[in-house]
Amino acid sequence: MASIFITLLTLHDFDFALPEELIAQHPAMERSGSRLLQVFSERHFVDRQFSELPSLISPEDLLVMNDTKVIKARFWGRKETGGQVEILLERILDGQHAYVQIRASKAPKAGTRLFLADGAFSVLVTGRRDEFFTVELAGDRDFWWLTDTYGSLPLPPYITHKPEAEDENRYQTVYARNPGAVAAPTAGLHFDEALLERLAAAGIRMARLTLHVGAGTFQPVRVENIAEHQMHREQYNLPQDTCEAIRLTRERGGRVIAVGTTTLRALESAALADDSGLVRAGTGETGIFITPGYRFRVVDRLITNFHLPRSTLLMLVSAFSGLATIRAAYAHAIEKRYRFFSYGDAMLLDSPADSKTAGRAS
Repeated sequence: MASIFITLLTLHDFDFALPEELIAQHPAMERSGSRLLQVFSERHFVDRQFSELPSLISPEDLLVMNDTKVIKARFWGRKETGGQVEILLERILDGQHAYVQIRASKAPKAGTRLFLADGAFSVLVTGRRDEFFTVELAGDRDFWWLTDTYGSLPLPPYITHKPEAEDENRYQTVYARNPGAVAAPTAGLHFDEALLERLAAAGIRMARLTLHVGAGTFQPVRVENIAEHQMHREQYNLPQDTCEAIRLTRERGGRVIAVGTTTLRALESAALADDSGLVRAGTGETGIFITPGYRFRVVDRLITNFHLPRSTLLMLVSAFSGLATIRAAYAHAIEKRYRFFSYGDAMLLDSPADSKTAGRAS
């Protein structure tokens, strides 16, 4: 029955009208000063502040966070012919090779050399994989050094200002430690050191994993039948101590709370990768596309921001809480003037919709 339901869903089912002024261009004055919409059901919402989170979580529960760190992944330059180009790193493969997005008047062919950062360095386009190009770096430096030295912070396309000093700090979680992301795991932006200390003092346990968020997270869905959409792929690493924390949480009757959709995708992918459905430690690559009807194996609660219309992330949260519930919650958020997207406010979604339903993830 779930597969029949999926085939009937279209891109239009995940569309909504959002007033432009609700797209947050700057973060709240304080990280934990954001608003938090707690969503129980289609007709039951509670308007809260994010700082209330410790009182909404049981000591038996486990918060799992994504500790990826955003790198300065955007560069500008020119082709050998003089045409202007913009490069956004998708994934650094090793010191000298990377997948990138390239914006130019005409897509470069393999063998094209691009001169970046006012000619400080150059890369050679060596091929193409779907919407991403493969490039090779010339010279002795590596991509990690170049991002720190010449790169620009890759703010999302709906944030209209150029990166400022504020963004260098606030478009990064306070617990970021593993560089490699080109977009922030934005649900984590609401946590500050004081809130983390209050959570720990309340006996709430926290664990971490790493999923490097790629530029593909902003790629639009271009097919009306969502079952035909090809999801972008991202790398993740799940430590053994996080797997052990999840096991102990289950034994104690607690709930696993994912901080953000990236954390959820990593945990659910790890469970799908094992025939037993257990979450096992290791490194992997996920292209999981979660849509309504999916049966969640690991995550019981979800902290997340408000997502773009017609996006794969809106489809994911609709799978988690139910399409009707998310539609109602978003309508409530718009009416109450919540702030949307990366620098916006957050939601606490309390339980997966119909968790006994046979699932679908592609």
